[in-house]
Amino acid sequence: MMRRIGRHTRFKRFLKDVSVHTPFTKMVLLLIILWLTFSAGIYLAEQGIDDTSIDSYGDALYWGIAAFSTAGIADAPVSGISQIIGGLWIVLGSVLFFGTIVATVTTYFMRPMQRPHKKIIDTVEYNLEQLEDLTVDELDLLKETVDTLIGHVERLKIKRSKSE
Repeated sequence: MMRRIGRHTRFKRFLKDVSVHTPFTKMVLLLIILWLTFSAGIYLAEQGIDDTSIDSYGDALYWGIAAFSTAGIADAPVSGISQIIGGLWIVLGSVLFFGTIVATVTTYFMRPMQRPHKKIIDTVEYNLEQLEDLTVDELDLLKETVDTLIGHVERLKIKRSKSE
């Protein structure tokens, strides 16, 4: 049971990190707005054209998804203006779609390396590995430092609980 709760918490933290600290949310929102807009443009440009397969806004939405995802399963627009609109959407949508994936993954995995506290923790871990080589005076100094750190953490917890 505890393991399941831990996974759930980690997954929620992962989703929060992705939504807050990467461009994913903004880029998906932009992609949706552009998809709706370009699909409307295709639909309006194809209205009244003979031999078009895009007869409704729903068909245009489907075409928009198939086009930017490079699936190649959408029927091509017939009119010249809708082909220009469609070409722009294919390029822009593909770049945004795949760019969002790459930017999100890169940002997510690079973020821990940019945190200053990560360096502090790495330094502490390294020094803990060296404990056996320390003198008694150095160990006393280490104990005082850790006690100060613990006191600082306790004060922060109290401060947070008062503000909430």
